[in-house]
Amino acid sequence: MATLVDEVAAPRRRFFRPTWAEVDLAALVGNLRRLRAKMPSKTLVMFVVKANAYGHGAAECARAAQAARAADWLGVSSVEEGVALREAGLKLPILVLGSLYPFESVLAAVAHALTPVAASLESARRVAEVALRLRRSINIHVKVDTGMGRIGVRPEAAPALVRQLADLRAVRVQGIYTHLACGEDDAAFTAAQLKAFRGVVSVLSREGLRPPLVHAANSAGALRHPSSRFDMIRPGLAVYGLYPGFDPVLTLKSKIVFLKTVAKGAAVSYGATWRARRPTRVATLPIGYGDGYSRALSNRAEVLIGGRRCPVVGRVTMDQTMVDVTGAPRSRVGDDAVLIGAQGGERIEAGELSRLCGTIPYETATAISSRVPRVGVAG
Repeated sequence: MATLVDEVAAPRRRFFRPTWAEVDLAALVGNLRRLRAKMPSKTLVMFVVKANAYGHGAAECARAAQAARAADWLGVSSVEEGVALREAGLKLPILVLGSLYPFESVLAAVAHALTPVAASLESARRVAEVALRLRRSINIHVKVDTGMGRIGVRPEAAPALVRQLADLRAVRVQGIYTHLACGEDDAAFTAAQLKAFRGVVSVLSREGLRPPLVHAANSAGALRHPSSRFDMIRPGLAVYGLYPGFDPVLTLKSKIVFLKTVAKGAAVSYGATWRARRPTRVATLPIGYGDGYSRALSNRAEVLIGGRRCPVVGRVTMDQTMVDVTGAPRSRVGDDAVLIGAQGGERIEAGELSRLCGTIPYETATAISSRVPRVGVAG
């Protein structure tokens, strides 16, 4: 007969607090393939998995894409993110999209077979110094700032930088890219960015210095602006199903851990911002803003329980959220609650929560904290 210790030690479940995110890896791979099918046949795909794959779990998502041969590259924002993927066994080329500083970060990138970015003459010199010290050639991509205003060399200075790098035998300019600031909503601004970028590429082509990989398009760019596709696209939002026409990948779940009926006039949660207008059945869920379920959703959002929309009542607290389940009379302790995703015939999308919070789906997804386990599902 199994003992209590045996039950606790059994590896049937990796977490005990019943709040988790299910990641449909089949849907993710399907989105990658759907996106690739919309592109010219030779267009490469860099799957952007920065910020823990937009909150979906970087290693698991990258492994799924690699196993399905659905991506050619991976994109991360930092050396740490790239190193974590290498340690998880990822073999695809990885571009570190952020600026590398200080000098040691370039060494770490090269040591883990990550491809660094040169966003200025100074950063290019750091890469060249590492290459000389290690007596090996290093591939880099040059970032051109055409209007995003974060990092990157100005378009008028980019050809000169590539020329200088071409003179260094230890450094190979493998790619050149820019980042679209308004790909979803400002066609004129995007056209101006692409015009400036194409001007750089044209100069380099005439001089025989065009790098093998030219890229600019994120999900919106690739889908809305065909001229932005060049040699490779860098999708993120569409792959995670956070862009129209693609299947949602993440479902955020919790369970009812407590049920009570409160009297008319009774208050719930901090500040007594909600009072019952009638006898109300209230469920407590073990999820709160400490898990990334925003406090801004207090008294505004809905949760799916028993296939029905149930309103959040009172302020979302750090660890718990209360929900009015009067309209779901069969609900019991232990029942699933869906905060993002589908249940029955209803669905709550990340975009719905984003609108309630006055933000964007990127932030809603990446805000889901590390204390929420990600569980890969087959779909």
